[in-house]
Amino acid sequence: MSDSIDEIHNTSLERTPLYGLHVQHGARLVPFAGYEMPVHYAPGVLKEHRHVRAQAGLFDVSHMGQLAVRAKSGDVADAALALERLVPVDILDLKPGRQRYALFTNERGGILDDLMVAHRGDHLLLVVNAACKIADEAYLRQYLAETCVVERLNRALIALQGPLAATALERFGADVSDMRFMHVTALEIGGVSCVVSRSGYTGEDGFEISIPNDHCVEIASLLLGDERVNLIGLGARDSLRLEAQMCLYGSDLDETTTPVEANLAWAIQGVRRAGGHRAGGFPGDTIILKQLRGGASRYRVGLLPQGRAPIRAGAELFATETSRDTIGRVTSGGFGPSLDRPIAMGYLGSDLARHGTLVYAEVRGQRLATSVATQPFIAPNYKRA
Repeated sequence: MSDSIDEIHNTSLERTPLYGLHVQHGARLVPFAGYEMPVHYAPGVLKEHRHVRAQAGLFDVSHMGQLAVRAKSGDVADAALALERLVPVDILDLKPGRQRYALFTNERGGILDDLMVAHRGDHLLLVVNAACKIADEAYLRQYLAETCVVERLNRALIALQGPLAATALERFGADVSDMRFMHVTALEIGGVSCVVSRSGYTGEDGFEISIPNDHCVEIASLLLGDERVNLIGLGARDSLRLEAQMCLYGSDLDETTTPVEANLAWAIQGVRRAGGHRAGGFPGDTIILKQLRGGASRYRVGLLPQGRAPIRAGAELFATETSRDTIGRVTSGGFGPSLDRPIAMGYLGSDLARHGTLVYAEVRGQRLATSVATQPFIAPNYKRA
């Protein structure tokens, strides 16, 4: 074990049920969202990233929050309508066995958190970000108390991602052949009942698997018994999601950024927009609906540096090599192993947020040319049909 791990042991950080497995496999552990989490294992971030793109990777995401929302009336539609008061998303029309990306918004239209909402038949299952889960739970309890019961689920969560993820799962008795992207169901894996969704945060086909804590190590070890499945840390998770231009809350999304500015307008269905059957009625609706109609003053974009030097979060953006006024800021950046080049994301004014626009990022006193990329850097590999 490295000195950095020993130093972590002296803190009050929490551990997931898979902590012992990480130590056993030589993980480099780092503080993340109040937990000791593996940033990488012996192969390193680059090889882990490429393994996910080529085969299948197993991620520990048990630090994230899992919440069940149940209507006191017993009708899940009442829970859906209650949740719609907090998100600008169509929850009522979500079919059993399906899930949807959603956003908690504030009165200024900013994003409090992004989350997944699944229709589990008699209740809604929410998966929220680790750093926000305590606040999210309190928020739900405060505003849904009259109509709903909010239950914290003490379960582990793993993600199996990559083109061979389905093959690996089916080896251990889980028939996922009929599952499509964003489908959620209960499946047995190695004889253990799990809740499985065909989703993830890498741009690859894959699954997120909610497991009873006392069976988590058992299931993870079972999957790792397949030579095509490797443990993958947070470092590769970050580079994988960046290649897919997926947002990281706290970096690319925050309470000052609206869904429209974040280029997440696709997550707001027509029924919640102006003219829809349930238009508005969520925090910040006036601002968000106005931006949906007339556009925003800035947008999140991908950024492709022209050279080999990486551009990191926090770098300021400029219109020319010599201009003095900043025109935007980088929110995520690093190296894209699948592209073998640096990549980034950030925010630019609407007049510049067009594919191919050339801007300059300031890195250690130098202006580095970078072009705007409005599409994901890699084509998503989801199973939609």
